[in-house]
Formats: sequence, C-alpha cells, structure tokens
Amino acid sequence: MRILLIEDDRILGETLVDYLKIENIETVWLYDERQLPNTIKNYEFDVIVIDLILKFASGEEIISALRKAGIDKPIIVITAKKSINDKERCFLKGADDYLTKPFEFRELALRLRALSRRKHIAEIVKLGDLVINIDAKTIHRGKEEIKLTKKAWEVLTLLLKRRGEIVDTETILNYIWPDKDVGDEIVRAYIKELRKVLPPNSIITYQGRGYKLS
Repeated sequence: MRILLIEDDRILGETLVDYLKIENIETVWLYDERQLPNTIKNYEFDVIVIDLILKFASGEEIISALRKAGIDKPIIVITAKKSINDKERCFLKGADDYLTKPFEFRELALRLRALSRRKHIAEIVKLGDLVINIDAKTIHRGKEEIKLTKKAWEVLTLLLKRRGEIVDTETILNYIWPDKDVGDEIVRAYIKELRKVLPPNSIITYQGRGYKLS
C-alpha cells in the first residue's frame, strides 16, 4: 500500500513514515501542501492522510479541492480538532475517516488498511480471454497460468487501477521505482512484456505521454 501524508509537523511526519514502513505501508510525505498538485499528478496512492492545520491552506479546503478535482481516493483526517462540528465539516467535504491527535500509530495503520480494502479494485478482472486475480497476483488463460515478472505485474496493477485513463510515463516511474534513477526505456521494456501476454491492442501508447489500458 502507498499513502500520501500531508502533515507540516516534521517530527510527527518523520516518525509516521518510519513506523508505517515497518507496517509495509509506503508513505509519500508532504510537509508543504503547496507541492500537492504535482504530487497528485505524478504518483498513485491508495489512501490520503491529511492534517487540518497547515501553513498555507486548511485541510478542509484541500479535501474540498481534491473532491472537486475528481480525486476519489479515501481520505482520513488526523488532527487536534475534536469538536463534532469540525468532524461534520470534514465529512461533508468528502473525508472518509477522522482520527484525533494524539493517536496510536497502530490504530492509524489499521484504519488505513480498512480504507484501502473499501476502495480496492475488483479482485477478479477479465481482460479478453484472461482472468486476472488482483489479490492472488495470478493470470490465467483457461487452465494455463501465465507468469509475469514482479515489476511487470506492478505496471499492470497500476494500469488496471487507472483503466481507461492515460497514465503518464513519469507516474509509472514514480510508482514502480520511486527511489531509483531510471528512464523511460525501462517502462517500454515492461510494456513490451505485458503486450506479449495481454490481448492485442489492450495497451495503447500515447507518444510522449504514456499508456492506457483499454
């Protein structure tokens, strides 16, 4: 799972990143919410975690802007604001969960997993004559199981999550290789691997932009 954390408290942010890593939850952390537009564009997230009291904009404003932009990822609020009015305001703007500070880190991890499952893409996806089991990470054509490399599977999962959308090459690179300096050619290599397996014309190339799973 990968989450986006918007939190300007650097001590809390660093501690959460370290703890969630132990829980096998990858965290992209923003302590400056002004970086949000580029981050949302270039990364894929399962859940968004946002504080309400930030330096340059309120968390409530950001939640509203995300929903108006069509971002439907689950959003959980972490904040020192405890009143029912604050909670109501966030839920009305589109938040899915609300956790008041201080909180147990383990509880946050449990809530993140619950939200991720709630918005999870269908476990079984049929693509032409293929049956793709997302959770089991298997692909079958009839009784034949088709093998993919780990990275090719991750690329396929991203394209399935964004099916029908053009996924920028930069987004694929940031999703699969967030900490490595690799270029477009590695994406092309795994797209080529997928095309050998998927039905013809399943992946459409948009030159200079990215790829779409049709």
